Amino acid sequence: MSAPGDITALLTAARGGDRTALDSAFTRVYRQLRGIAEAQLRQVGGVDTLSTTVVVHEAYLRLVRARELTSENRGHFFALAATVMRRLLLNHARHHAAQKRGGRRPLPLDDIEVAVENRAEILVALDAALDRLEQLDPRLARVVELRYYAGLSVEETAEVLDVSDRTVKRDWRTARAFLHSQLGHDLPVD
Repeated sequence: MSAPGDITALLTAARGGDRTALDSAFTRVYRQLRGIAEAQLRQVGGVDTLSTTVVVHEAYLRLVRARELTSENRGHFFALAATVMRRLLLNHARHHAAQKRGGRRPLPLDDIEVAVENRAEILVALDAALDRLEQLDPRLARVVELRYYAGLSVEETAEVLDVSDRTVKRDWRTARAFLHSQLGHDLPVD
């Protein structure tokens, strides 16, 4: 595994337009990105048309196509990659849910129950709840993205957000309580 400083230097070069540096950074963090993708695929469950490799590679392609890579360091890079992966899975889940419903009626997101069997619908509901949370407090939504989707620790999340560990812990509790009130159940992460 590469030192965090090496990754940050490569990301700085990539921000300057050096695609070779981005390729090198991607190669060095590939295993960790696969871990993020595997965790997200487990959360979604039942996604038989997507593999970990497909999710990681599609995320990479989207990052490469981005006009400006805004990640400042290793933590930001993982957060950005996790967000891209989340959007990929969400688009897939929305497509799957629309096909299942015949593409006619919208999903009733406000009345979702814990017993809902379809994980694609749960993922869509979680995204809608996260969007509502972002409207109320963008940092709380960012904490959820970093902790739940990117799998960052409290310390890594604090570094990315430039806040204290204590603030991240408090924000995490608050965000989880909000999402619980919206979804009827808690996020399965401590």
